[in-house]
Amino acid sequence: MKYDFITIGGATEDMLIFTDEGILFDNKKDVLRQKLLAFEYGAKIKVNKVFSGFGGGAANAAVAFSRLGLKTACLAAVGADSRGDAIVKNFKKEKISVSLIQKIANETSGYTPIIVNNDGEHITFSIRGANSKLKLSDADLKNLQNTKNIYLTSLSMNWKGILDRVFSLKNVMIAWNPGHIQLNAGKAALSKYLAKTGILILNIDEARELVCSDKSVKNCNPAIFDNAEELLRILKSWGSEIVVITQSEKGATAYNGNDFFHIPAVKNKINLNTVGVGDAFGSTLAAGLYRTGDIKKSLKMAALNASSVVKKYGAQSGLMTKKQIGL
Repeated sequence: MKYDFITIGGATEDMLIFTDEGILFDNKKDVLRQKLLAFEYGAKIKVNKVFSGFGGGAANAAVAFSRLGLKTACLAAVGADSRGDAIVKNFKKEKISVSLIQKIANETSGYTPIIVNNDGEHITFSIRGANSKLKLSDADLKNLQNTKNIYLTSLSMNWKGILDRVFSLKNVMIAWNPGHIQLNAGKAALSKYLAKTGILILNIDEARELVCSDKSVKNCNPAIFDNAEELLRILKSWGSEIVVITQSEKGATAYNGNDFFHIPAVKNKINLNTVGVGDAFGSTLAAGLYRTGDIKKSLKMAALNASSVVKKYGAQSGLMTKKQIGL
């Protein structure tokens, strides 16, 4: 079957732990870790609420695409356990093809405890589990070559081998939101992939980290790190067709090499959590560009879907439908 999108990356069960006992510290001396959340060492922390749901970058993006009316499959790995069964069941409920899901024997499925502070921001503890065993077979590659678009998210073990195979594909648009491991590898390790990326999607911290990894950027000048447009110029010069940086309450900016497109964040009275907001934004942007080709309109839809996610608990509950978003 020819899909509109195949997502590649993580699929997990998330456990959100809500507490108002964290203390937020500014840490502006470290441009890559500008805010820190602290708890009293050795203390017992009061939890206000716990919410269990499904997450993982590839899973969240797949749900977003499917709800927007696009034929979607997810290429991810789960364990041969009850959690893996539940993840697969959720895909089926969301009308996402599970034909590419890999079930790994003797591995537990991915699990993500997430601490959510009283402002809705969060810290994620990623237990990759079976996600670290994801591989691309020749059959997978054939399916990927037959799709129209790929949405690539965080990868763990064997990530270079997976990227080599994905970026060898011809005439397939690749939207990419690199994960922590990829960003840590730096520009030198990622440059050949960035040059073949259709849409590169990063938050401001990820953009800073990636730009700072380039040895030609001298002393990681703080002025660069507070200027999204300058970051976009640098990132665009590495070859991606469109580069997008999200900045939380400051909105998001896209750059295609000719023009900058900015969309302000949608203000909400309710901000329950920010888990999955980046996945909602990036996948909706990619869906909008696929359907309309209009960057400004796609940014607006992405901002709307991201704002919807924060109104409900978890990464997937608030994702909008095609009718709701007007795609």
